[in-house]
Amino acid sequence: MLIVYPDYYKQFTCIAGDCEDTCCAGWEIVIDPGSLRSYRQSDVLHKRLLRDINWRKGAFRQCADGRCAFLREDGLCDLYRGLGPDALCRTCRSYPRHTEEFENVREITLSVSCPEVARILMNRMEPVHFLETEDGREEQYEEFDYFLYECLCDARTVMLHILQDRSLDIGVRLLLVLGIAHDLERRYRNGCLFETDDVLRRAQSPAMIQKAGRHIRKRLSDQKRNYSIAKRRFYRMCDLERLRDDWDQLLIETQMLLYVQGASGYAQVHREFREWCARWYPRLTVQLEQLAVYFISTYFMGAVYDGRIYAKADTAVAYVALLYDLFVARWLKNERDLNTEDVIELVYRFSREIEHSDPNLEKMEKYTWWRLIDK
Repeated sequence: MLIVYPDYYKQFTCIAGDCEDTCCAGWEIVIDPGSLRSYRQSDVLHKRLLRDINWRKGAFRQCADGRCAFLREDGLCDLYRGLGPDALCRTCRSYPRHTEEFENVREITLSVSCPEVARILMNRMEPVHFLETEDGREEQYEEFDYFLYECLCDARTVMLHILQDRSLDIGVRLLLVLGIAHDLERRYRNGCLFETDDVLRRAQSPAMIQKAGRHIRKRLSDQKRNYSIAKRRFYRMCDLERLRDDWDQLLIETQMLLYVQGASGYAQVHREFREWCARWYPRLTVQLEQLAVYFISTYFMGAVYDGRIYAKADTAVAYVALLYDLFVARWLKNERDLNTEDVIELVYRFSREIEHSDPNLEKMEKYTWWRLIDK
């Protein structure tokens, strides 16, 4: 069994009561069957466990403010304190770790919905690398397209290399990633996956990089189309399931700050934001790179199960674009100022709304965010 994880994985340590937005509030925490049995039989905190667990739903009860019934005012956990760390349910033990499962491979990431993980990633200026280890186990799936999996692995490796090529504009990097996914899916649907190497070689050629640059410049000059795509992308996000009440206020603020001035106003604000970042906040480009690497590395390989190769890359790029607009809106709200703490907050709040709802993830992936071929 191959275990793959990012090189910052071991930097993470839960800061517990010092966290500004605890994971023990706002979400219903589902308890695994083994932990439920243990809680039912426990002599310690027995009455509290019976009272503060919803046994029908198999989840911890929440107080009126959405906080877990075992969460203390100081941000620490009564269950942890009374029964020890081994008594935590699987959800509480594993979060913010997220695992994607493939035959004989486990890919583990840290979710940026955790403020501390978002802080680690958004403060990191070096490119992320992925480490591997083996644990001796073996498994075999009844139906697993290993050839497709290998093709996707090769494609993702090239995608990550492109995303981390800081000699290129971040927009060009994202467009090249979309081009790889587009061409790869077309070959997959036509039964020509053996042409994967040609797709990857072409995507890294100087001619393709120049073409992507021209395409980006054309997009930036087309104010009306740019605005229409951005507004449609934003309003589709507004239609998703809400996990937290305060998310609505952030969406309303973004709408009022970015989209009420029309295409020319939207383009002007973005132009001024780019100029401001180039002078005062150049690290935003690196932060966008880290986010793109995070979303591609987390979700792209899932195409081995459904064949939606382009949709996986398309949605990852859309997440980066949506976050970028949230950053621009916050910059306006702050009277044309933005700092890393703002970025961290917006990243983990966005992730909590999108990544922790299966219906939201599914809806986002079914949208068509970009049309690559504009011939």
